Amino acid sequence: MDPYVQLLERIAHAAKLSLEEVERKVEGKRAKLSGLVSREGAAQIVAAELGVNFDKEQFTIVELPGVKRANFVGQIISIAPVRSYSKNGREGKVGNLTLGDASGTIRCVLWDTAHISLVEQGTLHVGDTLEISNGMMRNGEVHLSSFADIKQSSVKLSGVQMQAVASPKRIEELQPGMKAQVRAFVVQVFEPRYFEVCSECGKRMGEGGCAVHGAVQAKKRALLSLVMDDGTESCRAVLFNDQIMQLGLHEEEIYSLESFALKKLSLLGEEHVFTGSFRQNTLYNTSEFMVESLAPVVASELLASFQR
Repeated sequence: MDPYVQLLERIAHAAKLSLEEVERKVEGKRAKLSGLVSREGAAQIVAAELGVNFDKEQFTIVELPGVKRANFVGQIISIAPVRSYSKNGREGKVGNLTLGDASGTIRCVLWDTAHISLVEQGTLHVGDTLEISNGMMRNGEVHLSSFADIKQSSVKLSGVQMQAVASPKRIEELQPGMKAQVRAFVVQVFEPRYFEVCSECGKRMGEGGCAVHGAVQAKKRALLSLVMDDGTESCRAVLFNDQIMQLGLHEEEIYSLESFALKKLSLLGEEHVFTGSFRQNTLYNTSEFMVESLAPVVASELLASFQR
């Protein structure tokens, strides 16, 4: 079921109203706010006005993007190394876990030193089941501050999703953190940007070489940005080497701007099914679709799907 519909059903049940009445209130709230808030955001406002509070209620992972306060149980799928950062003269550490249940997966960002120490000391392991309380939803992720709680759980989860499932979506429906398939046309293509990665580990090279392997031979890689449009909305899409080649470009056409310029016009108007993740680029404060794979839309297959 659509997470938005599930949220409406929770509100309707708690407020003892019909689903249709709650939906009318949400659409009315969006209209009053000139569509400046999402459906989920408007639903949260309506819930508050009806005296419905979900702060202590537990959700499945697929429902979390529609709430403010994240309380859920999930199994650890992956644990990323803790990294240090320095921003605005302030230094600190940040960690992240990916948790899953039968409905989906979600990334949890750890900011509190006590939570980060659980990773650094090896207290948490892939396969552990955790109960997360009082997490805050931000850009499709669960952020855990000192007000949040992480506990080992004895709950036995079954059918846990081990990776995010890409479901067909329209661009207007995309939310940060969502993995989706989008059928859209290419309406604008920008020149590729180039960078270097370590030939040993594939990580991006810095001024002093690879942070792990030092001064090693570098490999050139490309990043291509384009704008895709499906008739409901448009958004920026980002492709790297393998995905750029899936557009039908050869290495010479990717790494030579002159050759790319000759190929660029033929890409405009092409229709593809883009699979990837929608995210908020915090550096530029823009939304973008990170493409993992793409395939052309085949007319004969499309007609066959309508006939079935």
